[in-house]
Amino acid sequence: MKLRGTCQLNRNHLRTIVVAGLTAAATVLCGLALWPAFNPPARADEDDAVLPRQIDYDSPLEVLISPDGARLYVLCQQSETVRVFNAITNAPIKTIAVGRVPRGIALSYSGDRLFVTNTWDDTLSVIDTRTLSVIATWNVGAEPSGVVEDRAGDRLFVANRISSDVAVLDAHTGMEQKRLLAGRGASYLTLSPDGSRIYCTHVYPNPSDHRTAPESEISVIDTKRAVVVDRIPLHAIAGAFHLAFSADGRLGAVAEYHPKNLVPLAHLEHGGAFAYTLTLIGTDVGKPVEVPLDELERYASQPFGVAFAPDKSRIYVTIGGSECVIAIDVTRLLHFIAAHPRPVSGSFAQDLAASSNYVIARIPVGHNPRGLGFSRDGRKLFVANRLEDTISVIDTRTNRVANTIPLAEPNAISVMRYGEQTFYSARHSFQGQISCSSCHIDSTFDGLTWDLEPDGFGRDVVDNKMLEGVKGIGPYKWNGGNPDLPTECGPRTEKYFWRSEQYDDLTLADLTLYIRNMRTRPNRWKLAGREMTPAQERGKALFERAQDKFGKPIAEVNRCSYCHSGPKGTNRLLFDVGTRKATDNGSLLKSAPLTEIALTAPYLHDGSARTLEEIWTVYNPEDKHGRTNDLTKDELNDLIEYLRTR
Repeated sequence: MKLRGTCQLNRNHLRTIVVAGLTAAATVLCGLALWPAFNPPARADEDDAVLPRQIDYDSPLEVLISPDGARLYVLCQQSETVRVFNAITNAPIKTIAVGRVPRGIALSYSGDRLFVTNTWDDTLSVIDTRTLSVIATWNVGAEPSGVVEDRAGDRLFVANRISSDVAVLDAHTGMEQKRLLAGRGASYLTLSPDGSRIYCTHVYPNPSDHRTAPESEISVIDTKRAVVVDRIPLHAIAGAFHLAFSADGRLGAVAEYHPKNLVPLAHLEHGGAFAYTLTLIGTDVGKPVEVPLDELERYASQPFGVAFAPDKSRIYVTIGGSECVIAIDVTRLLHFIAAHPRPVSGSFAQDLAASSNYVIARIPVGHNPRGLGFSRDGRKLFVANRLEDTISVIDTRTNRVANTIPLAEPNAISVMRYGEQTFYSARHSFQGQISCSSCHIDSTFDGLTWDLEPDGFGRDVVDNKMLEGVKGIGPYKWNGGNPDLPTECGPRTEKYFWRSEQYDDLTLADLTLYIRNMRTRPNRWKLAGREMTPAQERGKALFERAQDKFGKPIAEVNRCSYCHSGPKGTNRLLFDVGTRKATDNGSLLKSAPLTEIALTAPYLHDGSARTLEEIWTVYNPEDKHGRTNDLTKDELNDLIEYLRTR
């Protein structure tokens, strides 16, 4: 048994695990854990663990400095508040409650209003910065994320992650004027320094052909006309986050993930999983160019926030998985690009020696740093440490943390928080390259298919699953090969992903507890009163039917409602639904849960179906995956409308 080496009395490590009706208490004291010495059967409800004592955290995600430099605004996702501090003395001023699970924050150009997007209730909170109170709450699109106001103060632009669009609102009334089609997972908005353009980045790749490189984009919006005027392609990018510009507008940089998902996820020692990069745009570089943040034997896992120093001398990037901030010398960066022949692809991502030419510091900060912002004079850089409830204040003259602002009194660290820190930290993997959150962005999914090593190189290509609602649907993996989450997240992950035996028993227990208890976001396809639309009602009847349109009985094992039964849409059994490919080792697959299925394209075990419709129109010729060949297109649409409500 692997044990923690230090006594941690501040942890509530009394867990009760219910396995097949038997209760086993796991009591932990000073790093000693006593766990059941047996493996539960695949159908045992090992997920029915009692959630330990909860501790309320703030989880700061973004920071902003007021135009006069006097106030620090901190967006706190878990406490669903905006914390206001004196930016000079760090003294707290006020805490403002906003909506559910806020993600984006922006100031009006005049600085008199603060806008906050609330992702789980699809609203935008408007805060008066003079009274520090919410003066309006406006409805917007599905999972609003980024927000920005135009320079005239007439329009407000909101990026909606689920509906993959940008809503244009009247900045005075909140009335929606139009929707602009963006890329998939539209999330972060940046106004150009001259105010003429808005740049939108996307956390998920756009739909593409099966087993081809992911393609993302930066959607460029003309603020005056409120139309999309350009789409800057980001080839081989699956997650793009914050984008920032230098004050002169000549150089922009976006933080992004460059996955290597078309080759077996093996040989991490050779950089076999991800490159973490910036794409640079603007007149200083001409055509967009991608540069790596990684270095030899050390990676910059999961870049997120980007900020230019006011004098354009430095770019600072928060590195969430590596728990640091990278400082880049802009002059040396531009010299490197000019002095080296630019690859045809426009990407230097494979050159792990490149970053030594321009990365000048890796500044350790707290757990999972995200948003960042400069003081008015540029001498201080504020960094939100999401999983530590602190703000690191970096002295930009020394590139060292000069001060740390706690958002609350130091508190015990809960089991769930330990698990979440483990989920987001790359410290367990070889050379700090990846963490669970590299593929499960924001604890969800990444829209990619992967060739995982345990099944053989080039074998059993799999679609990455959504983690929300994973509790109680074991066994795990598409083929049901892992009976429980400790098996899924423990030895298998350590051996094939981390390349070492890293998790002690308590760390693994914390991690699996966090994954089991992830909340499921609201379903946007369900009506408020839980009633269904006529199309959804018709789809439900097709889902539950026992006879086809010709009056012939449908075998029980070929009915949608049999395989996808229960509250999460899976009976957890294995079936052959006729989707085996030449690269698959077997034909038996676990019935996939239907939770939030509308969000998680592509589909099928290998991600070969780009849409829900293709599951039946392309990949079900023999009617083995439900009896669907007798359905019309309109009836298939009704079935899909019902599935979206699950």
